[in-house]
Amino acid sequence: MGCLGALLFLLGGLGALARICEITEVDSTLVERLGQHLLPWMDRLSPEQLNPSIYVGLRLSSLQAGAKEAHYLHSLKLSYQQSLLSNDNSDSEAKPSMGQLALYLLALRANCEFVGGRKGDRLVSQLKRFLEDEKGAIGHNHQGHPHTSYYQYSLGILALCVHQKRVHDSVLGKLLYAVEHEQHLQQGHFPVDTLAMAGLAFSCLKLSNLNPNQRNRITVALGRVQEKILKAQTPEGHFGNVYSTPLALQLLMASLRPTVELGTACLKAKAALLASLQHKAFQNPLMISQMLPILNQKSYVDLISPDCEAPRVLLEPATETPSQTQVPGFIHVTLKVSSISPSYRHSVSVPVSSSLEDVLKKAQEHSRFRYGTQASLSGPYLTSVMGKKAGEREFWQLLRAPDTPLLQGIADYRPRDGEAIELRLVGW
Repeated sequence: MGCLGALLFLLGGLGALARICEITEVDSTLVERLGQHLLPWMDRLSPEQLNPSIYVGLRLSSLQAGAKEAHYLHSLKLSYQQSLLSNDNSDSEAKPSMGQLALYLLALRANCEFVGGRKGDRLVSQLKRFLEDEKGAIGHNHQGHPHTSYYQYSLGILALCVHQKRVHDSVLGKLLYAVEHEQHLQQGHFPVDTLAMAGLAFSCLKLSNLNPNQRNRITVALGRVQEKILKAQTPEGHFGNVYSTPLALQLLMASLRPTVELGTACLKAKAALLASLQHKAFQNPLMISQMLPILNQKSYVDLISPDCEAPRVLLEPATETPSQTQVPGFIHVTLKVSSISPSYRHSVSVPVSSSLEDVLKKAQEHSRFRYGTQASLSGPYLTSVMGKKAGEREFWQLLRAPDTPLLQGIADYRPRDGEAIELRLVGW
């Protein structure tokens, strides 16, 4: 083989490696079933339940929801513009967070819209103010922490990038520094989903060249993110865990550094993810909306130049198949709280297939147990237990005894008979 032939062979091999992280062969029934889970959520149009991620996921998928999709975007626009652009002094808790606003801007771009005009400029300015506030919280010496998280910080930069809106080098520099000096973070490392979101932001900036003075640092940080995600692969094949794998694959399948190691890791991850699909592991709308794009070989970076004319299959509501008559059963779950004094332990009986949230409600009805929650795009999360609120940089962790952290929230996790669930206040 001549030199030219060897070069072409090498380039062809690298091209194959670059595409090996794409999931190209999936049972269309599985994909459709996944999309059908989102349809009921698109009927929930109250401001606290609107979820821009659902719209983004559908637009980047091979599926569409027809008129319901257009109506959902219209509802998003009304809600976000009313809450963010009003001049009153309404409760700030009713206003979208930085992450929600960033996802809304992604939703607009998924519909091939660029933010513009007076209203659009105010939305962009609000998101930039969020980022500036977070930059201030991190501090000039990088010893502080964002009020929210580096995940939301990265998402905010990504959202502005796909709209071709530049962030100041000092704002980007905080994220670059965090990736470069990750070992100095209080928690010691970034979770995989945070790494992936940071990597998606870097990928967008590298392609858009909005911060040319930071180009070399962006390239190095992107390579570092990819390396860390590959090192976080579990023996089962997931990157971090099953629910962080879709975002990781969004980043890796657009990798500009294809290697044999990357190809091997992606093959293993795809097999694990498809097995999880078969076992119906994805029920949460936020997780589904991150999964659907990769089943269509897309990522959030594709929102730089979205294809709004691509054909998509119309989703039909799932039809209920009559199941065999079953005698209603009950399970017994033990609920434990050791982060308070005196500690709490109580056994609760709930119907089969009840969620952990159902268990908490039942415990509150029949014992001294009390809890509080706050709505989020990934579902309700615990803010207080037995009157004890999670403080700054604290959260109530869910564990299956003796010490296994749950990967799902209280609305999604379904305990099995005899399980003991502990609610533990931890710092991060």
